[in-house]
Amino acid sequence: MQQRVSLITLGVPSLPDAVGFYERLGWTVANDWRAQDVAFVECGGMAVALWSRAALAADSCVEDGGGWGGVTLAYNVRSPQEVDAVLEEARAAGATVRRAGAPTPWGGYSGVFLDVAGHPWEVAHNPFWALDEDGAVTI
Repeated sequence: MQQRVSLITLGVPSLPDAVGFYERLGWTVANDWRAQDVAFVECGGMAVALWSRAALAADSCVEDGGGWGGVTLAYNVRSPQEVDAVLEEARAAGATVRRAGAPTPWGGYSGVFLDVAGHPWEVAHNPFWALDEDGAVTI
């Protein structure tokens, strides 16, 4: 198995609400999500899917307890100022900022927002990682 991730699927209670949120962030859906009942967004060599939470649970053969699933997504940026700007952009798009941008114990700067379906996103500046022009991470 090659070391890569091709797709991350986020289970959402309302596909139209989730699509609207990510579109307000400037993301572009790459398919006819209304006809297919799933939305795909290309994200720098991989994709993010938005799909019914119930359908995702059934397809993944898991019981959905309705709580946090033990996963947080991350969006790395090039400066602490960009962390604050992205958190504000997410808030304006309908997210709830749960942790404002602040210095971290590991020497970076980060904050956390929840998307409209409750998925946590950390927005982080890690001064020890390089970001390519397209945002790809080099550790």
